Amino acid sequence: MTSLTNHEWENFTSQFPDIHLLQSTAWGELKAHFGWSVERIVAGDLGAQVLFRTILPGVTMAYIPKGPVGLRRPSALGWETFLDEIDRVCKKNHAFLLEIEPDAWESASRRETHEPIEGAWVEPFLDMLLPGLQASLHSIQPPRTIVVNLAASEEHILNRMKQKTRYNIRLAQRSEVKVTSTDNLDLFSEMIQETGERDQFGVHDLNYYQSCFNIFKPLGQCELLLARFEDEPLAMLMVFARGRRAWYLYGASRDIYREKMPTYLLQWEAMRWAIQHGCQTYDLWGVPDEDLETLEANFSDRSAGLWGVYRFKRGFGGTLLRSAGPWNRIYNPFLFRIYCYWLHRSKGGGTR
Repeated sequence: MTSLTNHEWENFTSQFPDIHLLQSTAWGELKAHFGWSVERIVAGDLGAQVLFRTILPGVTMAYIPKGPVGLRRPSALGWETFLDEIDRVCKKNHAFLLEIEPDAWESASRRETHEPIEGAWVEPFLDMLLPGLQASLHSIQPPRTIVVNLAASEEHILNRMKQKTRYNIRLAQRSEVKVTSTDNLDLFSEMIQETGERDQFGVHDLNYYQSCFNIFKPLGQCELLLARFEDEPLAMLMVFARGRRAWYLYGASRDIYREKMPTYLLQWEAMRWAIQHGCQTYDLWGVPDEDLETLEANFSDRSAGLWGVYRFKRGFGGTLLRSAGPWNRIYNPFLFRIYCYWLHRSKGGGTR
């Protein structure tokens, strides 16, 4: 079954209440507003929301973010039949490449520890090499992240944090920093543009954040939080929830009153919002792709790229995890070589 409607995809994914946000109907709807086309494919117990982006006239790139859905319980129909259906849809859309970033972690047996995660692939993805997929060196989403376990009391979650982080949260509270919900997307866009220029990372425009909020907020899957001191806005973030999982995707802060530590309280309130929505994990979304030993040895001296955010995120008591993947299926080797050359020259990185 291919080219599912939104309603049909919702019916299929209702079997998997904890699928990743990036495989949700709402995420496909968002990306369809900003240059991507969307196909949804189901074969037996396996399904995927595939995004297509035009690269050249008549040529697209295909992308399955945090999927396919159902890999943890593959049906008798099998991966190869599902892959045949993927191939058919990709070729119909003139894709030169399919990139898959599975919703799974390396070394599943150690995912609840605070040890470095190295080497082993999650079991279902060993088989994925056989039908013609190959490991990719390029990730679209950040491959490594920190995930906070929310399945505990608030006191226990706070006690797992680094002492300095816990102190900064309480300092912000004592300093009368207030965190409230808001729908002021103009302010958020203005603040995130300022943050992007200061910290040298790419951001979307107002229309993107407004569309994102308009799609996810009515579903109860998104909140925009604002930290203020008196009447002065200091920091904002957009948090998402689906099933038992929550994600921090977009955030911004200003330079004023940084000594009051508003960003620490903002993250804590986002976690509390996620807990109230039944979430058991909070994904801080993106740290340098290095093992724990390297991160801990270098974070105090490095600040470029994601190193600065690692110094901040490490304090919240989460577990360092690395995605299993990405994987490529190549349909046009010549265009793929050009694409790899372009990635090398541009040092292409991840984006949501």
